[in-house]
Amino acid sequence: MTAITEPGVYELDEATYHADPVPGGSLSASGAKTLLRAPALFQWEREHGRPPKREYDLGHAAHKLVLGVGAELAIVDGPDWRTKAARQQRDEAREVGRVPILAHEHEQVQAMAAALHRHPVASKLLDPGRGGQPEQSLFWRGAENVWLRARLDWLPNMDGPHRPIIADYKTCDSASLSAVRRAVANYGYYIQDAWYRSAVGNVLGARPAFCFIFQERTPPYLVTVVQLSEEAQAAGHRAMSRAIEMYRDCTESGIWPGYVGDYEIPEINLPPWIENEEYA
Repeated sequence: MTAITEPGVYELDEATYHADPVPGGSLSASGAKTLLRAPALFQWEREHGRPPKREYDLGHAAHKLVLGVGAELAIVDGPDWRTKAARQQRDEAREVGRVPILAHEHEQVQAMAAALHRHPVASKLLDPGRGGQPEQSLFWRGAENVWLRARLDWLPNMDGPHRPIIADYKTCDSASLSAVRRAVANYGYYIQDAWYRSAVGNVLGARPAFCFIFQERTPPYLVTVVQLSEEAQAAGHRAMSRAIEMYRDCTESGIWPGYVGDYEIPEINLPPWIENEEYA
């Protein structure tokens, strides 16, 4: 397995990146989000891996067709995964590192890619003709001398006449602004914003802009491109700093606590809405 011992930009396949090629371990944005929930969850996932989810498969397939790189797809001809034959093909595909999707889902992600390439802004942000590379892995030493890593959907050229813009592609149920706002908060995407800006700043010495591209999974596959406010970016950097400190402390102590410390018994209140409940 490839061992990363120097900061830089690396061409790695997805499996190698997620296996963490840094001797002694490193922290990613997705790992940081899990760590902030509970260090014990982070440690368990690092040792056992994340279980595959159906929405991840569709998202990977969309990335593959939009960006042109990623794990190969295994297209299964069937209406769903209820038959034994379909499930067997799915499991065999995963064993060899391929992404299993149904035939009608393949048609779906093809239509999604076509719709995105028609979008006047998103298509430019992910256009190879404007210079840049998809799926680039960046490694660096951050605060507390902790190794960090990030895998960018798209790394633009840094020597162009304009400020580089990092774009991250997300598939979603709704790309409305209200839904996007909730997703950025609920899924910790604001932490990813800070993480990727820091990655490019530390590894390449640049100060890029950052945009999220959200695309719906259902026709007409609407696309919304957003950037975070300065307040949201600041919140991301604060959360990033907390995660790095937690990672350092847990790594040094070997203790990975759950939601609260093992010897703590916190006192909790009822949620505000229940105070207004009326019972007959």
